[in-house]
Amino acid sequence: MIRHSAQFLPSQPVAFTRYLNTTPVPPAQRQTILANPQFGAAFTDHMVGMDWDERQGWHNARVEPYGPIAMMPSAVVFHYGQEIFEGLKAYRHADGSIWTFRPQDNAKRFQRSAHRLSLPELPVDHFLASLKQIVDVDNEWVPGAEGQSLYLRPFMFGSEAFLGVRSAREARFHVIASPAGAYFRGGNDSVSIWVSDYYRRAGKGGTGSAKCGGNYAASLLPQGQALEHGCDQTLFLDTEGNVDECGSMNIVFVMSDGTVVTPESDTILPGITRESLLQLAEDRGMKVVRRSVSLAEWREGVASGSVREVFACGTAAVVIPIRELCGIDGGEEFREQQPRGELAQSLRDELVGIQMGRDDDRHGWLYRLDVD
Repeated sequence: MIRHSAQFLPSQPVAFTRYLNTTPVPPAQRQTILANPQFGAAFTDHMVGMDWDERQGWHNARVEPYGPIAMMPSAVVFHYGQEIFEGLKAYRHADGSIWTFRPQDNAKRFQRSAHRLSLPELPVDHFLASLKQIVDVDNEWVPGAEGQSLYLRPFMFGSEAFLGVRSAREARFHVIASPAGAYFRGGNDSVSIWVSDYYRRAGKGGTGSAKCGGNYAASLLPQGQALEHGCDQTLFLDTEGNVDECGSMNIVFVMSDGTVVTPESDTILPGITRESLLQLAEDRGMKVVRRSVSLAEWREGVASGSVREVFACGTAAVVIPIRELCGIDGGEEFREQQPRGELAQSLRDELVGIQMGRDDDRHGWLYRLDVD
């Protein structure tokens, strides 16, 4: 079955029907959660839903109480993993308004992921409308303290009940939301990473550049190995020994000559946070290079001083320096301290300043959610 790109198909304005939660979280309990939100631990009172089938296209747009999703045991997502998702944040600015960051880019990446997983592509305006709906109905869940946000999780899956290897003819789209603080339990100071010398998160021509659940499921076993070795995250390599991703984050190197280098291949998810940071670096007159970086080049660069700083980045953590690179080399374990520089923190401060409305949004990245 051929899926056509929704970017090039006309879409009708979507109207949402609201079914409000009659037993929302009590205000006192909600305030307790918002006082110290744990990433992905608590969820708002509502979620957005939308259905798709070959005959009607996208339909039945709704806001409904957050709760279980009823599906048949033979739904395709359970058996063939036809599923994708996105992640972005809503920020409450000092004046009380609520904004998100580059959601059009998330919507387009969602379309690319859908295309790769042979799911129907959601029009960008439907994606944006769904974010406005969840924030409008659950606006009191958006925290306003420094370092906090409302994490938005759009996702889609094949819901048709059948057993057979083909594209699902029915699908569902949802958005759920969760108040969030720091992604890592120890805060955003730094992380140690363990090199996975056997397991890969993706291969050439695979689903590495799509944001689908299978990529993350494949990372769980090596992530457990990283924890066993006292490390926070796993560093994945490709089959040629080049740097892929750090857990679910992109990697950025700062060289001694001031050049900023980031690995680039079709096995790596194109991170919106990474692209924003690289743009901010270019705004400062820094040269940005996207190319393959081998593990050997990384280690040799740190030893020689040609690599001045290494950090990881992503929506959840924003920016986090890498303090230690660990792994097995020639049968022996190595633990190499990484140089700490100032660029990671400086770029993080600037990016967060834009997201929170304190700094000038000169690239037009902010998108207001609490207005029609």
